[in-house]
Amino acid sequence: MTTLLDGYREHIVNAHKQPLFLLLVGFITSFVFIRFSVRMIRAKVRWWPGNVTPGGLHIHHMVFGLGFLLLGGIGVFATYGGQPWMDWFGLAFGIGCGLVLDEFALILHLDDVYWSEQGRKSVDAVIFGILFTALLLIGYVPFGALPGEDTKWGVITVISVNALASVITLLKGKVWTGLLGIMVPGLSWIGAIRLARPSSPWARWLYTTRPRRRARALRRERLLHRRADRARTWLFDLIAGAPDKVPASHPAAHRVAERMAARASAHLDAHAARALARRQARLTDRRSAAAAGATAKAPAGDGQAYGAGAAGPVRTHRAQQRRRAVRAGRSRTYAVGPTGLERRPERHPRLRTHTRRIRR
Repeated sequence: MTTLLDGYREHIVNAHKQPLFLLLVGFITSFVFIRFSVRMIRAKVRWWPGNVTPGGLHIHHMVFGLGFLLLGGIGVFATYGGQPWMDWFGLAFGIGCGLVLDEFALILHLDDVYWSEQGRKSVDAVIFGILFTALLLIGYVPFGALPGEDTKWGVITVISVNALASVITLLKGKVWTGLLGIMVPGLSWIGAIRLARPSSPWARWLYTTRPRRRARALRRERLLHRRADRARTWLFDLIAGAPDKVPASHPAAHRVAERMAARASAHLDAHAARALARRQARLTDRRSAAAAGATAKAPAGDGQAYGAGAAGPVRTHRAQQRRRAVRAGRSRTYAVGPTGLERRPERHPRLRTHTRRIRR
């Protein structure tokens, strides 16, 4: 215990790395705690409090993480980085990092994919964040330059070559090797020399005209990378819990497609409703204009007979006239008056006589 305390004072306190150390402690502690909490909630353990749902609204823990991030970041600027506030704000910032990155997949997809395959991106983000902070703590900085060293051409050359190798490694589809190679010189050089993964941009650009190299990449992917992926999946299941296994026939498997179809249908329905509203507005305008014109042209004496120019009473009056004319044996021809709206039935003696003969 004395040896550990002496090493802590020498390598952490005296090296002015205690805020970064507390940030890493808060990062790991918050991630472990929140993963334990969500797994207890998923298992429906009675003695665990459960989700925070005030008023029926489920509040994700990234909301609390954002609060810790704001507290730590603003607090450092407000106190000018003085002690002991720097240590406490570093701890708060680390807690916020753990809570936010644990739901990194939800922020990326803007959907609740916490227990799906897409939710594994959160574990990737947390592991990378912890490794990055740990490498900074033990003395490494990006691209391999050590703190306290004088700038030399050799160091600049190493940094440039390491950066180029990291970019090539990332293009070859080896994400972890490329990202860690930024911090550890030499690791990305190995990834840059080896074959690319078949689905990487490097393979699509350069392996299409080289079938032998592409066949070697496929064989290596089948033998080595699948084993590594199985080991990685087992490790992530152990850390964060296994994702939900949804069968292909389950309705939840088509949740995203159904949501997209519902959005498209709502858009089409809204477009059709707007078109129908425009059509009805045009018809209403035409009817209003016709009624206004009929009112202006109708004579004053016909106001009571035709409903003062209203379209509805006029049509009803005309229909009643036609029915009375047919019953009386009159003709269905009408004389058009000077206004165009006065239609009155006329008697035809021949038609009336012919109708009487048919009835006899």
